[in-house]
Amino acid sequence: MSEAAGRTQAFQADVARLLHLMVHSIYSDKDIFLRELLSNAADACEKLRYEALSDPGLAAPPKIVIALDRDAGTLSVEDNGVGMSAQELAESLGTIARSGTRAFLDKLGAAEREAQDGEDAEAQPDAPDDSFGRKSPQADLIGQFGIGFYSAFMVANRVDVYSRRAGSEEANLWSSDGKGEFTVSPVPLEEAPEHGTRVVLHLTEAAKADLDEARVERIVREHSSALAAPVEIIAQKGGEPRRLSDGQALWTRPKSAITPEEYADFYRTLSGRFDEPALTIHWRAEGRHEYTVLAFVPSSRPFDLFSGEPTGRGKLYVRHVLITDDAEILPRWLRFVKIVVDSADIPLNVSREMIQESPVFAAIRKAVAGRILQELGKFAEHEPEKFAEVWKNFGAVLKEGLYEAPEKRDALFAIARFATSTHQDGGRTLKDYVAGLRENQTAIYYLLGDDVKRLAASPQIEGFSARGVEVLLLPDPVDAFWVQTAAGFEGKPFKSVSQGAADIAAIPLLEPKEETEEAARPADLAVLFALMKQTLEDAVEDVRASDRLAQSPVCLIAPESGLDRRLERLLAEHGQLGAAGKPILEVNPKHPLIEALAKLVAQPDKTRLEDVVWLLYDEARLMEGEKPQSAPDFASRLTRVLIDAVRTGA
Repeated sequence: MSEAAGRTQAFQADVARLLHLMVHSIYSDKDIFLRELLSNAADACEKLRYEALSDPGLAAPPKIVIALDRDAGTLSVEDNGVGMSAQELAESLGTIARSGTRAFLDKLGAAEREAQDGEDAEAQPDAPDDSFGRKSPQADLIGQFGIGFYSAFMVANRVDVYSRRAGSEEANLWSSDGKGEFTVSPVPLEEAPEHGTRVVLHLTEAAKADLDEARVERIVREHSSALAAPVEIIAQKGGEPRRLSDGQALWTRPKSAITPEEYADFYRTLSGRFDEPALTIHWRAEGRHEYTVLAFVPSSRPFDLFSGEPTGRGKLYVRHVLITDDAEILPRWLRFVKIVVDSADIPLNVSREMIQESPVFAAIRKAVAGRILQELGKFAEHEPEKFAEVWKNFGAVLKEGLYEAPEKRDALFAIARFATSTHQDGGRTLKDYVAGLRENQTAIYYLLGDDVKRLAASPQIEGFSARGVEVLLLPDPVDAFWVQTAAGFEGKPFKSVSQGAADIAAIPLLEPKEETEEAARPADLAVLFALMKQTLEDAVEDVRASDRLAQSPVCLIAPESGLDRRLERLLAEHGQLGAAGKPILEVNPKHPLIEALAKLVAQPDKTRLEDVVWLLYDEARLMEGEKPQSAPDFASRLTRVLIDAVRTGA
């Protein structure tokens, strides 16, 4: 090749420096070294299980033993798996990013392809069924990047690996200080496991804390309790082994083999709570993506449900190894669900400490949320009393989904429960509401606020109650948002009773009222309304007669084109609204006070009348839970009206 054409050259690397950077940069949590070694040991046991299908003489119950030796300052992890030959030790441990598991999978895949092509169909034995009946010899193989082993150098200044290949009469020792060189040498058979591998870490002074039995147990239970091989610990040299995990995670067992007590115990461990789960959801998904889910709906509301970061986090395992206990598995509106997901399909990043932004994980998240919502629907249908408690505790959170997940709105509407003007204790479904629509009723009416009892006493629903029209009472902040975006239910739009025209005149009254002789004349009412609008011109946009009032004299509503008054207040409280719009004052022309005021409009002294008008406006504000527009002015006007009433004997 000519100089002009250039030359292709291989990258050069300072191996010692590269190893140092990898060990101390990829992993941020030093506890991870034990998880990685246990994962490798579990892989070795799984490889032996697969090879034993062809050679039953190799079969052995899997086991992993952690041994602590404080005097020698060593921590060892030993498995009775497939083991490694001298060549495999050199290739797998002496080449950074070369994975024995990856090589095994590649070899296995090639064999399976041959079997599928009919070249060696009978030579490939079937893998045994797993606990859910799925055949997958690859399901429990974890390490695929070949770098997890080197995390041992975070805590050790030397690592010795004694290994004997299953079926071999040779044993070997791989040894390195992690500075760029290693040795492989034969050792007597008695110095190595009968078959399998023993990794001995000679700990640095700073890492001697890892020889604490309780610390090791915590790490194992937190990160590796779901491995497919049981883990034991020998806390001191010459001591007896003690079982830390049984080699089978709860969620990998058949549902029929798990008692309610076992589910409840696991729920308490997972959630750190002491109540019973209201609903347990356990399934294995098979098909395009394979994963297992175990989820619990608590029976009581946690104190921090609306504090902190409102995300649906849970524990994510890949092939039974904990990747993170803080994965965003569920959407925000399912954040109360305690969940574990274990997948064999999610690709790992090289450190396993962060979840890759992968389409697989996104698909699993979407499917899990849909399934949990489906199970909640079944729960609501078959056990309505128990579901009522769940909705009482978490309905306000589930309703966030009505706003954040429009595609789930129909399913959420099916389980949503509401308090209404006729059922203040709650429990009403939208289906119940629509079934009880009154003649000529064209909408589903609602009223926003912050307290059901106050909403039930609101003057704004009096006209609806007089016509037998049920009104949804929505006391949660999120209600102000989802009703703005929801198109409706079964063809009926949602309409606020505190915004725009009531449009209920066509709905007949339950008990029609007759006109009284004291009724105000239309001309007097027109003059009164004009005076009220002039007096309150800085406070209201308009004054008009109302269909929605029955017992109260006045109420405030939002204009048709404006924001609902509850939504307006919420936005103002969070600094998301500039100048608030003026409300409309609606007046009940048949109220005795309004009739009396209409007869006073012809009197020359308007001061008394204006005081009453302002007091009516402030009364409307008080009924909505607001303060009078001006407390001093309110007090002065009230005093003047009371003095005048006492003097005249009114």
